[in-house]
Amino acid sequence: MTSAPARYVHLDGETAELTNRLIALATRGLPDMYRAESDEFAFTRIFAPEQTYLSGTSLRYAAIVALGVTWLPAAQQPALLGGHELEKFVSLLIERQASSGNLGDIALVAWSAAQIGHPMLSEALRRLHEFDRRTAPEYVVEAAWVVSALAAARTHADVEEHLAQARLRLLASVRPGSPLFPHATGPGLVKPYRDHVACFADQVYPIQALARLHHTADDPAALKAARTAAEQICRLQGPDGQWWWHYDARTGDVVEGYPVYTVHQHAMGPMALLDLTDAGGGDYAEPIRKGLRWLLGPAELSENDEHGETVGNGEPMLLDEQGLTVRKVFRGDPRKVVRAARTLATRAKPGLDVPLLDRVYQPTSLDRECRPYEFGWLYFAWLAQLDEPIEVIR
Repeated sequence: MTSAPARYVHLDGETAELTNRLIALATRGLPDMYRAESDEFAFTRIFAPEQTYLSGTSLRYAAIVALGVTWLPAAQQPALLGGHELEKFVSLLIERQASSGNLGDIALVAWSAAQIGHPMLSEALRRLHEFDRRTAPEYVVEAAWVVSALAAARTHADVEEHLAQARLRLLASVRPGSPLFPHATGPGLVKPYRDHVACFADQVYPIQALARLHHTADDPAALKAARTAAEQICRLQGPDGQWWWHYDARTGDVVEGYPVYTVHQHAMGPMALLDLTDAGGGDYAEPIRKGLRWLLGPAELSENDEHGETVGNGEPMLLDEQGLTVRKVFRGDPRKVVRAARTLATRAKPGLDVPLLDRVYQPTSLDRECRPYEFGWLYFAWLAQLDEPIEVIR
């Protein structure tokens, strides 16, 4: 990079160097996640010492890549988009959106079109308008993406009625007295024994959506809800910068911290908090820097156990030459027994812990796969700006 992006002002020397390293890694690895035979991004790239291979395809991840790649210089974009220029790539997404039956996919494609003022934006918005049930419960992540898409589109189209409904659905999902968002906006989508459990993504995407909504038109209630959730996840951040995974949406407490995901540390956490900062919602530079530093040497991979023996293998989370990040550090417990036990325990009594599980199932396992959306959000987190206009496609 010839000059540091504006958001680097929130970094120090070490974390700025790390972020540059991550962006270089992403630019090296993202082209290898494109499936030329079907002209689509893979769902994931799985790697092991013996082999590396692609699995599945994902419209959702492709749209997130488009959202991030938009902020790179135009000359760099085709190499990351299967050889397509950005406008053509988003056209392909809109064509595939027409046959999608997933609200999240449809909203992300509409958002990617709105962000660049794509000529087919009206088609993308029409599909979102037709598919979104509005008054029915939806997953919070997808409900947040609807808000982000419509907030981005409001300078190009009349989306105010739909946006007002989407905004209300998201804000009203929070339980009275809770600082955090739930997993779904209403009952029926989640089994009762775990409907109190929300995840990190359930916080990140509403924070981002409401911050962006406030930025497009003064909305103190949206900003307040975003700040409340942001302050809570920062308050609960792990001692080594971990962004924890599962929370109690009734109380705002951590239910189960693991897995810790690499993408949360370098992209999703910073992305939401930086969007909130840009919208006037506070300064979160220290938690952002702390989260990034976790990637340099996760304590989970080099801790000493109760007998003073080193546990974990000290493997790196970043594979620069291969253009890969290790997806997560996790416990390796069969059938996710720790999560299940803590879900049931906290369902019966909020805050109830099962400490024995931490000693039995230590988080020293690695998930050796990498997904394209991780790099899309990385670009978006560090290169996007709310106040910087994008040259609209004509």
